[in-house]
Amino acid sequence: MSTVRELAQELKLKVPILQDLSGPRLKTENGHKINPDAAEVITEKDIFDLKFGLEQNVDYVAMSYVGGKKDVLEIKKYIKKLGGKIPVIAKIERRVAVEKIDEIIDAADGIMVARGDLGYEVPIEQIPFIQNMIIRKCKAAVKPVITATQMMLSMKENPSPTRAEVTDVAFAIISGSDAVMLSDETANGKYPVEAVTIMEKIVLEAEKYLKINYLNQLK
Repeated sequence: MSTVRELAQELKLKVPILQDLSGPRLKTENGHKINPDAAEVITEKDIFDLKFGLEQNVDYVAMSYVGGKKDVLEIKKYIKKLGGKIPVIAKIERRVAVEKIDEIIDAADGIMVARGDLGYEVPIEQIPFIQNMIIRKCKAAVKPVITATQMMLSMKENPSPTRAEVTDVAFAIISGSDAVMLSDETANGKYPVEAVTIMEKIVLEAEKYLKINYLNQLK
C-alpha cells in the first residue's frame, strides 16, 4: 500500500486506493485460520520443521488439520523415513476429523481436542459435547487425550481466570483428559507464569476429587 502511494507521488499521479475495512483484521502473534482443504496437509516446511524437531529429540509431534487416518499415517511415514520413532498427536480441528474420529484415534498415538479452530468448523454450542465424546472414545481406546485452547484465555490480559474458566479446566480433567494445555495465555499473554501455576492448582484439585470419589466408591 505504501509503495503504491510513494510511486504515485513520484510520478505526480492521483491514484484512488480502496481499502476494505469491513472484515476481520490480521493481527501479529495470532494464528490465522485458512481453509485446510485448499492445501496439502503436509507441506515442505512441515518436513523441514519435522526434521529439525527430530534432531532436537522432541517427545511428541502434534499434527494440525488432520482430516483422516491417511494424514496421520503419512506423517508417520515421514518420521520413519527420517529415522525417528516419536509419537504423533492428532489435533482435532475440523468437522471431517470429528466425523472420522474413530479411524484417527486408531492411527494416532494420542489426540488433542483443539477447540479454537474446531469452533469455526462446527456450531460453538456443540463443542462441549464433541469434547466429551472424543475423551470417552480415547479412554476406551487407551489413547492419551489433551484438551486445549481458550482454557483460561482471560489470563492473557488478567492475573486471574474467571470462575467459568476454572470450572472448564476442572471438568476437562474430571471428564478424563490426560492433559490440559495453554496457548495464547503463555504464548503472548501478560501473565504466563501465573497461568501455568493456577492451572496446575486446578488440575491437582480435580485429581484429588477423582481420587476421593473413587475411594468412596470402594467403601
